Amino acid sequence: MKEYTEDELKYKAEAYCSTAEHCPSEVISKLNLWGADDVVTEHILEHLKKERYLDTQRFCKAFVRDKYRFARWGRMKIAQALRQKQLSSEDIAAGLDEIDETEYCENLKELLRQKSKTVSGKNEYERNTKLIRFAVGRGFTVDEVLRYIKQKDPDEFMD
Repeated sequence: MKEYTEDELKYKAEAYCSTAEHCPSEVISKLNLWGADDVVTEHILEHLKKERYLDTQRFCKAFVRDKYRFARWGRMKIAQALRQKQLSSEDIAAGLDEIDETEYCENLKELLRQKSKTVSGKNEYERNTKLIRFAVGRGFTVDEVLRYIKQKDPDEFMD
């Protein structure tokens, strides 16, 4: 494995952070992979933060937007993923504030609508239990799911 100087590592880290939003734990992993020691890693992280290559709040906001829009995750799953990335509660909360409530509810309704077409059960209770389990696995709370499951017409998950 090639050994890099601190400047080379700094440039590699800048390039890595320029391509997409990353959190500090991801950058630390990359630096460790490239052979940086703890002192060098700390210097590079400070530099990246100072030059705004690395911004945890910006990362959280982008992560949340991508996950609820494209992956259609619920708040619980998004928050858990951000906690696994060792981000602060304040940054996670700021990211979750980015969620557009109307779009979020539409995502949940559409997920339930699609899943209800493929879910079968002996009775309505069993079918609804499967739908709830599915949506909770996607990171939505039971309360959020029940708001739509309890409606009479399964084809129209509306408020």
